[in-house]
Amino acid sequence: MSDARRWIGLTLIWLALLLAPYWLPWIGGYTALGTRVLVMALAAMALNFLLGFTGVLSFGHAAYFGLGAYGVGMTIKYLVPSTPLGMLVGVLAGTLAGAAIGALIVRLRSVYFAMVTIAFGQVFYFIAYRWNSVTGGDDGLSGWRRVPLHFGVATLDILGNDKAFYFLVLACFAVAVAAMALLLRSPFGRTLLAIRENERRARFLGIAVDQHIWLSFVISCLFVSLAGTLYGLLNNFADPHDLHWSQSGEFVIMAVLGGMRSFWGPLVGAAIFVLLADYLSSHTENWMSFIGLFFVLVVLFFPRGLLGALRRRATS
Repeated sequence: MSDARRWIGLTLIWLALLLAPYWLPWIGGYTALGTRVLVMALAAMALNFLLGFTGVLSFGHAAYFGLGAYGVGMTIKYLVPSTPLGMLVGVLAGTLAGAAIGALIVRLRSVYFAMVTIAFGQVFYFIAYRWNSVTGGDDGLSGWRRVPLHFGVATLDILGNDKAFYFLVLACFAVAVAAMALLLRSPFGRTLLAIRENERRARFLGIAVDQHIWLSFVISCLFVSLAGTLYGLLNNFADPHDLHWSQSGEFVIMAVLGGMRSFWGPLVGAAIFVLLADYLSSHTENWMSFIGLFFVLVVLFFPRGLLGALRRRATS
């Protein structure tokens, strides 16, 4: 029965995502809002790969998210007006930076790991903030935009067609989610769970803990930088705030809201966060205060997140 419920739940999730551009206007939304939910969900799920399934907290993932956004923007603006090439450069920039930094901090744990990730993340933030001639500084990187995709016999116009761009993002989201699911179901993923549950016991079993945590960190950076490239293309703009530690905090909030130890929890958390932010910010300048209060209530009364609470209620 549980398998049947799981398949029904998955079917409903993908149907809702596929049809989002058509039902969102009925509830006062718009296609670009649905695209932002997907992008933020991918970023939160990437962070959760490290946090929820490896047990390591990073507050510097915005750095790799921002590198993805700046990578695609700078490629299109300064090098070649190509959306796929820009995405590739953005993902490579974020992943390689994550690999280098991860190798330096992989032996740290708990709050020390989290604080050092903030420190390295802020280095990238201040580079983007101060390098006015290349990154645009505080004004951000503008003067570029996503380019239509040419497939020889056909062209996908993602420039002014919000629905076409939404489905491109959905395709990237689906591939990334499938890759994460396969990794977590593999022996590598089971090893990550063992490290999360009891690192000392995992070491006694002969598991190379540091190497597995480094790999988990790099994989997480790869997917969050992919989300960053999509976010840059969504806005046709790269902002220094995309690299700021507060953006990392939002990813953590999304993961915790939905449920850290649930694969789909960050998607639920991202949807709630983005929709609440869009609604509240149009009514008050203090919208973050209401989201903060909501977050505190969820942590107090639903410590496993909203999706975790729903699953627990369904099985009880």
